[in-house]
Amino acid sequence: MAQKARLLIVEDEAAIRSGLVDVFVYHGYEVKTADNGDDGLRQSLSGKYDLILLDVMLPGVDGFEICNRIRQQDRQQPVIMLTAKSNDEDIVQGLTLGADDYVAKPFSVTQLVLRVQAVLRRSGIDEQSTREIQLSNGLVIDSQNLCAGDTVFTRREMDLLLYLAQQSDRPVAREELLARVWGYANHMEIETRTVDIHIAKLRRKIEADPANPQAIVTVRGAGYRLMLAGQ
Repeated sequence: MAQKARLLIVEDEAAIRSGLVDVFVYHGYEVKTADNGDDGLRQSLSGKYDLILLDVMLPGVDGFEICNRIRQQDRQQPVIMLTAKSNDEDIVQGLTLGADDYVAKPFSVTQLVLRVQAVLRRSGIDEQSTREIQLSNGLVIDSQNLCAGDTVFTRREMDLLLYLAQQSDRPVAREELLARVWGYANHMEIETRTVDIHIAKLRRKIEADPANPQAIVTVRGAGYRLMLAGQ
């Protein structure tokens, strides 16, 4: 029998937390919960979970600080943040701190389950075929160690770079990146800025002038293209 995926839900609203537990247990997950930020932080740093579903507004330590602490310890831990739909700043801050994606409240439970499944699913990117990514600006990225000199990347950022590198002869649309890097099926009607915010994060890490990008360029109406050495 396959081992169940382990999910930690950090949510202080009892009704939402209980409902999510029922849903994910029904879908075959092993679920643990925390109803405050302090317990959520302690459990999040234990390294026991395949994915952490993390609310922003929590008593004690908030979700932003928990996400930040997770990323300091583990750049590969999958994290999805739950944010207030009306608060755009929550979305930007959560993704900037290293969350893989966000889900805005109120949310569709079906969509949430699909997005959790997608983040847990491997994207199919062949990491072994691209050990180093040599950019047109001279930067060399070590994809296996998630770094370029002193600059470090999350697993999701590296998956995004790897996919763009493997398609470097053309621009890649946001919808394709959501499908191939995040694992979202084409039929899923996803409202998310996660691709654009991840691109902005990467530009701050790899561009000399993020406002005038030379390595990750935007092709109007077509998507993003990664410029490799020699292009």
